Amino acid sequence: MKNRFLTTFIAGVAALGLALTGCSQEAAKDDGGSGDKGDIKLGYVTGWTDGQSVSLLLEDQLGKLGYNVETETFSDAAVLYAGIANGDVDMYPSSWPEVTHKQYIDKYGDDLSDVGAYYDNAVLTIAVPKYMKDINSIEDLKGKGKDFDGKIIGIEPGAGLTAATKKMIPDYGLDKEYELVTSSTAAMLTELGNATDAEEDIVVTLWRPFWANNAYPVKDLEDPKGAMGEAEKLHFTGTKSFAEDFPEAADYIGKMKLDDKQYGDLEDLVVNEHKDDGEAAIAEWLKSNPDAYEGEIADEEK
Repeated sequence: MKNRFLTTFIAGVAALGLALTGCSQEAAKDDGGSGDKGDIKLGYVTGWTDGQSVSLLLEDQLGKLGYNVETETFSDAAVLYAGIANGDVDMYPSSWPEVTHKQYIDKYGDDLSDVGAYYDNAVLTIAVPKYMKDINSIEDLKGKGKDFDGKIIGIEPGAGLTAATKKMIPDYGLDKEYELVTSSTAAMLTELGNATDAEEDIVVTLWRPFWANNAYPVKDLEDPKGAMGEAEKLHFTGTKSFAEDFPEAADYIGKMKLDDKQYGDLEDLVVNEHKDDGEAAIAEWLKSNPDAYEGEIADEEK
């Protein structure tokens, strides 16, 4: 989510063309309205629920426009952005290109396009449980490394959130007390859940929007140095020719705008209320949010 996610380019990227299966851009041109307007492959990183939620919404809405929509998950943002640049994936529907994923935009920008932005207040955070009353700022972590066993619990090693945290640690003089422990979003949430259930001390890397901020008793730490970066937008990043290949889809996607409540409702339904039934989650969200954005399909369902 979300990506907030920079990375060291993994070795498997060299074989990306063999690892990914999906329609080529040549085969996915808009067919002029015959009822099958082409195949669109969406991609997002496993565990990043902003991408998951918006992908499900697009599967539903673009399907009603006449597109065949497929979604593939990836273990690392580096592979996903390379896949879009290579044309193996048509769009990442929740990218963070302004700050968190800027490395990928710098690397692949000539082969990517910005199809629009749907949310404008995405932030990276460092968080602790609310019951830790004396820790309210990242500055408050200094001198208290032993309370946290010298660990800041992070997510995927290649995440932009991970890169931002690695920068934050020396900026706040925490490098002699803390180690950033990375693995996966799921593993971080497991540790967070175990710690908060037992009311133990823990400090984790998080972001907004993300359902876990409501599911767990956590609070963002103030960041007076701005080390975790400024708020940014969540974008639809597509292949360079996305708008040309899928003009009706691009026009529809470009109109999508979600506020905090609309986004929060969407992610909660997808991740928590209907976690095993994406179709039910989207159907309920559309029923409750008929005026969520300017999309023609949503309007037709009022």
